[in-house]
Amino acid sequence: MKVAVIDYGMGNVFNVERALQAIGCYVVITNDANQIEEADAVLLPGVGAFPQAMQSLEQTGLIPLLQQMATEKPFLGICLGMQLLFDSSTEGMPTKGLGLIPGTVERMRAKRLPHVGWNSILRDEDVYFVHSYHAVTAEDYILAAADYMGEKVPAIVQKGLVTGMQFHPEKSGTFGLSLLQEWKEAVEREITTRH
Repeated sequence: MKVAVIDYGMGNVFNVERALQAIGCYVVITNDANQIEEADAVLLPGVGAFPQAMQSLEQTGLIPLLQQMATEKPFLGICLGMQLLFDSSTEGMPTKGLGLIPGTVERMRAKRLPHVGWNSILRDEDVYFVHSYHAVTAEDYILAAADYMGEKVPAIVQKGLVTGMQFHPEKSGTFGLSLLQEWKEAVEREITTRH
């Protein structure tokens, strides 16, 4: 299974690549439209600020292609990459996102930010978070959430072929890898039904 990891200068692609290779994916780190179209799935990583990330994506010229791919093949956003899946963000200046999942990205209300470290999301398993903004979206799209100082943080979101993980599965040990493995298996099922 071939995964195109989008290279737009806003993510630690090396860790993501290693995690995907560990579960048996063939990874291309790319901003080349042809390679993205040839891949079985697309992964959008990201660390940093939403406005800069959208600007960097804008400069690659890939936004229309990514929006199209998200309707055709499995698409995973990680950390800031998950936030970019939504309609817009209030970080810095209000910025439009990719609009793949309805909702906005807003600053968390907790007194201590950023939300850094291990927090449980599913089956009492912990994953590793680093963020100060979180998605505000309909319950229908939230598969798993964490509680941070009494605030609900959408941790895994999904709409159609598009999935987002607010935490870093690639830094979340065995459980993080098992979540990527589950995503990979879903991609493989999708490929089978497509052909």
